[in-house]
Amino acid sequence: MKLLKILINFFIILIILIYVYYRVDLASYLKVEKLIVTTDIDKDWINDIDDILQWARNEVKNKTHYKSAYYFGGYPPKNEWVCTDLVWRALKNAWIDLKTLMDNDIKNNIFKYKRVEWKPDPNIDFRRVPNLDTFLKRNTISLTTKVIPWNIENLKEWQWWDIVIFDKPRSHTAIISDKRNKQWVPYIIHNASPFPREDDWLVFWDRNVSKIIGHYRWKY
Repeated sequence: MKLLKILINFFIILIILIYVYYRVDLASYLKVEKLIVTTDIDKDWINDIDDILQWARNEVKNKTHYKSAYYFGGYPPKNEWVCTDLVWRALKNAWIDLKTLMDNDIKNNIFKYKRVEWKPDPNIDFRRVPNLDTFLKRNTISLTTKVIPWNIENLKEWQWWDIVIFDKPRSHTAIISDKRNKQWVPYIIHNASPFPREDDWLVFWDRNVSKIIGHYRWKY
């Protein structure tokens, strides 16, 4: 009996070790399929998605200062911004004028935008997370808000250049990076103060700070 228990324990440990080995090792050679977009609206020989991602990543290097303020004309100085500014600035690098698109949609569908409170203000509306969420929900592709580590099928839906919206208590937005952790969960590029960053915070933020309420992809 004693020998039998030893053998059983040995095989249990062996199975656990094999499981852990292969699960970790899978991350080294299995990759989530990366969607490719070939459009180049600004004709700079860089596809629009790379334009968006490169710009966002450059701002991480530049350490643009986080500052929340109201600006006449809407646009903050280049050395000041909040989380929503990373989104419209990155899209602008691919010739997508998010401010104009949002201002027009708010003007024509004001009852859809609760955060506007029936008083459109182009100086600030496009920089408010709830308004961004409403616009994206109406005009882009809505995707899953669940993030399941290790799950290839789920994580295929989380692609570079996607935009994610987090709800209260801290409204926040970020761009999905093409970099992934060992569980295949993508990093996010965002400005959470004091500077923009690219980090492995998608799951952490969702579970510990603010829930994901929106996950969107621009239509190409």
